[in-house]
Amino acid sequence: MKQVIVDITDDGEIKIETRGFHGKSCIEETKFLKDLLGKEISQQLTPAYYTTGKEKTCIKKHLPLCG
Repeated sequence: MKQVIVDITDDGEIKIETRGFHGKSCIEETKFLKDLLGKEISQQLTPAYYTTGKEKTCIKKHLPLCG
């Protein structure tokens, strides 16, 4: 499930966090909020930003070779 979380601190700082997005889609989906709220001070990208959502899961199997 995709989520956009907006957190407003007591001093008025606004933090935008996304969950469930892959690649640059998180930036595109929150652009309208950044345009409304003004200048962006910093940006911290998560590992999900660098994925496409199509990665394959590697399953390791251990085989008993002796025994």
